[in-house]
Amino acid sequence: MLNDSEREGIFKAIFGRRDIRSFNGKPISKDKLNNILMAGHHAPSVGFMQPWDFIVIDSQGVKERLAHACHKEIQALSIHYEDEKKTRFLSLKLEGIREAPITICITCDPTRGGGHVLGRNSIPETDILSVACCIQNMWLASYAEGIAMGWVSFYKKSDVREILNIPPHIDPVALISLGYTDVYPRKPLLEQEEWERRRNLNNLIHHNVWE
Repeated sequence: MLNDSEREGIFKAIFGRRDIRSFNGKPISKDKLNNILMAGHHAPSVGFMQPWDFIVIDSQGVKERLAHACHKEIQALSIHYEDEKKTRFLSLKLEGIREAPITICITCDPTRGGGHVLGRNSIPETDILSVACCIQNMWLASYAEGIAMGWVSFYKKSDVREILNIPPHIDPVALISLGYTDVYPRKPLLEQEEWERRRNLNNLIHHNVWE
């Protein structure tokens, strides 16, 4: 069980962590990086399948190639917006891969655990859901270590597979950037930029059946 200060620390991390896109050049120590990876590896997974792998990238050349793939996708997605909203979309700093000292590609292996993983036979996407738990653990651990983290999701999976030499059956679920930042926003970026707002929790709670 947690004491009061430990409990408060967990909720502070949940409410305080942010998706960061701007990083300074300060390096991350191996101990802190290992703590973040260990937190991810200790996430819950359905059937204890542990479907994740971590590709730790510190090569600037590889990061440049990943950043180019992300930029290409951002340009492609901008066609969905017009006029002012398109300008705002393109102005958002949606990837900090070039600046962050470390980028990690978190993957999902749908074959991990064999053909009969407890719980996955009924709901196949539980492998991806397990990886999402892994990412959330890493986000909270990063916050606890004083390190900023950004989840980059603007890319074609085929591009990332080619750049990182990932086998065809492995799913590159996320690119996360890790580093220190000089700007830590009070609100989530998209809320701060008035792109979206946080919905009222009371409107999302149903009792016994969907109302």
